[in-house]
Amino acid sequence: MNFQLPDINPIIPEITMTALALAVLIADLLIKKKEILALFSIVGVAAVAYTLKASSGMTFGGMFISDGYSTFFKLIFLINVVLTVAISIKYIAVEKVNFGEYYVLILFSTVGMMIMASASDLIVLYLGLELMALSTYVLAGFNRHNVKSSEGALKYFLLGAFSSAFLLYGTSLIYGMTGTTDIKAISLFISEKGLMGNPALLLSVIFFVVAFGFKIAAVPFHMWAPDAYEGAPTSITAFMSVGPKAAGFAVLGRVLMVAFASVSVNWTAILIPIAILTMGVGNIVALSQTNIKRMLAYSSIAHAGYALLGIIAANNEGLASVMNYLMIYAFMNIGAFAVIIMLRSEGFSGENISDYEGLSKKHPLAAALMLIFMFSLTGIPPTAGFIGKLYLFITAINAGYTWLVVVAVIFSAISAYFYLRIVIYMYMRDPKEEVVLTTSPETSVALAVSTFAVLAIGVFPSFLLELARSAIAAGF
Repeated sequence: MNFQLPDINPIIPEITMTALALAVLIADLLIKKKEILALFSIVGVAAVAYTLKASSGMTFGGMFISDGYSTFFKLIFLINVVLTVAISIKYIAVEKVNFGEYYVLILFSTVGMMIMASASDLIVLYLGLELMALSTYVLAGFNRHNVKSSEGALKYFLLGAFSSAFLLYGTSLIYGMTGTTDIKAISLFISEKGLMGNPALLLSVIFFVVAFGFKIAAVPFHMWAPDAYEGAPTSITAFMSVGPKAAGFAVLGRVLMVAFASVSVNWTAILIPIAILTMGVGNIVALSQTNIKRMLAYSSIAHAGYALLGIIAANNEGLASVMNYLMIYAFMNIGAFAVIIMLRSEGFSGENISDYEGLSKKHPLAAALMLIFMFSLTGIPPTAGFIGKLYLFITAINAGYTWLVVVAVIFSAISAYFYLRIVIYMYMRDPKEEVVLTTSPETSVALAVSTFAVLAIGVFPSFLLELARSAIAAGF
C-alpha cells in the first residue's frame, strides 16, 4: 500500500497563520510588554499575505481548495486582522485587558475564517466555522469585569451553538440524500438525479440559510448582535463586524452558488424576504439608538441586507459585487470604530452619541475622519460606500430585481438620519466637556490607511471590482 502525503501548497497560508498564533502564544510567556506581541502579529500576518499568491490548487482529496475566490476573502480577513490589532494596542491597555491571549485568539479566529473560505467539503466547512466561532465567543467576553461583555458573549455563544446545530442537521440531510459532503459532488448528484423538487433538499437549503443567517446577523437571526457588539471590547466589535460576516458570505456564495445552483429559484425566494427584513430592521431600529456601538451593530445588520442583494442575483457578477462591498465595508467600518477608540480614556467611554457634541471644535481632524466614515456608511459620493452600494444595486437590477433595489434605496435613505446625526453632533453642537483623545502611532496608521482606502476606492472604483471579477474568473 502506497501512502502519499497530501499537497500542502494550497494550505500554506493556514499553516503559516497557525504557526504564527502558536508563536505568539509561546512568546507571551517570555515577553512582558504585550505591545511587542501586537507588532509581531502584524509582521506575521504580512508574511501570511505574501504566501497567498503562491498558494493554489486542491488538497486533502478535494476537501480544501485555494482559488481566486477564497484568496480574495482571505485578503479581507488579513486586512481585518492588521487593522484590528493596530487599533487595539492602546485601547486594551486603557481597558486593562492587555493580555497576550487577546492576539492569539484573533489569529486563531482568522485561521477558522480562512478555512471556511477554502472549504469545498461540508465537514471542513464545519471545522473552520467552529474554530472561528469558539475564538470569537471568548473575544466577545474578553472584558470579564464588564457585565455587558459577559452578557453579550453568553448570548452570542448560545445562539451560535443553535446555528451550528442547524448546519449539522442540514449537512446530515444532504449526506443522506447524496451520500457525499463534497460541495461540487452534491451539485452534480442533485442535477443528475433530478432532486430539485425534493422536500428534504429544500429543508436542507433552509437549514443552511438559517445557519449562516446567524453568522452574518441577518434578520430574524440577528438577536445576538446588538448585545454582543455593545458588550465586547470596541476593537473586537470592529473585528466581529467584518471578519465573521465576510466568512459567512464566503460560505453562502460557495454553497448556494455551487452545491445548490440547480435550486437557485428556491433559495432566492428564501433570501428575498430575509434581505428586506434585514435592511428594514437594521436601519429602522438604529434610528432610536443612543449608544454608538449599538447603533453600528444595527448598521452592520442593515449592511448584511444590502450585501444579500448580490447573492440573490445568483450570478458571478453579483458575487463579485458582494466581494467588492465587503472589502469596502472592512475599511469604512473599522475606521469608524478606530475613531470611537480614540475617544476612550480613563473615566470616559466615548460610546454615547452625545459624547461627540462639538468634537470638530476641539479635535477637527478626528471629526473630519468620522465624517468621512459616516458619509461612506451612508453611501454618499465620492466615498467607497457609494460605489459599493451602486455596484450591488446595478447587479440586482440586471438580474431583474428592480423593485428590490427600490426598497434598498428607501432604507438606505432612512439610514442617512442616524449616520448624519453623528455629523450634526460633531459640527453643529457646542462641546459639553473636554474630550481627550487617546491615540497611538499604530491607531493613526490604521486610520490613515482606512481613510485613504475609502477615498481612493470612491474616486478610482474599477480596480477593486476588477480584482473581485478576476478572482472569480481565476477559479470558483
